[in-house]
Amino acid sequence: MRKLFILVLVALLLGVGIVAVIETDPGYVLVAYGNYTVETSLWVGVLLLVVFTFLVYLAVRLLRRLVGGQASLVSWVGGRRARAASRLTTRGLISFIEGNWTRARRQLLRGAKNSEAPLINYLMAARSSYRLNEPDKMREYLGAAEDAESEAGIAVELTQAELRLHSGQYEQALATLVRARRNAGRHPYVLDLLRRAYYGLKDWSELAELLPELKKYKVMPADALESLEREVYLQKLSASATVADDTGDALRAAWNKIPGHLKNDPAVLYEYVALLVKGEQHAAAEKVILRALKQHWDSKLVREYGLVVGQDSARQLAHAEAWLPQHTDDPQLLLTLGRLSARESLWGKARDYFENSYRLERTPEVCAELGRLLVALEEPKVAGAYYREGLLLSEPALPELPVPERPSTLAAS
Repeated sequence: MRKLFILVLVALLLGVGIVAVIETDPGYVLVAYGNYTVETSLWVGVLLLVVFTFLVYLAVRLLRRLVGGQASLVSWVGGRRARAASRLTTRGLISFIEGNWTRARRQLLRGAKNSEAPLINYLMAARSSYRLNEPDKMREYLGAAEDAESEAGIAVELTQAELRLHSGQYEQALATLVRARRNAGRHPYVLDLLRRAYYGLKDWSELAELLPELKKYKVMPADALESLEREVYLQKLSASATVADDTGDALRAAWNKIPGHLKNDPAVLYEYVALLVKGEQHAAAEKVILRALKQHWDSKLVREYGLVVGQDSARQLAHAEAWLPQHTDDPQLLLTLGRLSARESLWGKARDYFENSYRLERTPEVCAELGRLLVALEEPKVAGAYYREGLLLSEPALPELPVPERPSTLAAS
């Protein structure tokens, strides 16, 4: 309250002082322009100058607001359109995921008109056109995507290749992917699409060349890559065995190109041995089998050993019988021993081995061997029983059907 009183008192004193100055010397101001003159006291002139300055300030401020308001309006309208485009794009993606291809394409194309980044709209519109089986539209929107973004060439090519792979057009997809394969480090997905293209074409040689890059850039999970690598080299082995080559050089050359860690893979090793036996490369097959069984026991390899026709069948039999004490419960070893004994005309021993194998595991193969041996030993009834059982084992899914009654039953009735 005291401060307010002091301020009011100071203001009154200043007012009285100003009035006293004006009355003492009002001053004189003359403004002349052409034939016009304006005369006034100094203090009125000062007041008019202040008012004029204030009016100019208000005019400038109003003009700035008008210009700024127009820019804000334009910005607001542009932002509204961009938000609408974003909503349309989102709805289009949802429709695509839900499988509504026509609606998805319509929403995506509408969203592309006011989108700052329409690339994704055109790419997904192309995918929708593919789903609608409209290849011309698909190519049109892929072209629009490339026009919308100058650096989108790789994305467009990958999309085109992926759609072609999906429809089984492996050769066309491969042509696109070869062009796109510029920098595998930046675009590892190209390698995965190449894998799919080569796999679809059954081009095992190209797949084998691609495997190191697939491994380097970790395009696939480790277990899937291992499975693919195994399949590739198995197929290459099989393909080499079809070449007309009595010496087996092509098969051995294919085997030598297999990576070292795969040569110990049971599936690959077994395939190689089976192809050697089938190609009558018995000496090479025996050597591989004996070397592999020294490292680890494999019943499938033991079975193949029984199919090898070695130069010394007695020595083969001795080898196989040396394994028996540690593998008495292996039916494949007993089957092999039976076959090797038969080669040595040891019929009784062969029968014992076959029957022991039969007791451990009843398979069509051992039933056939017993039937064949027993026919030769003039036991046709027993041989017939084994043949019949082997045939039923080879066809376990026969439907249940009625059978005729036995003659004795019919007579009794």
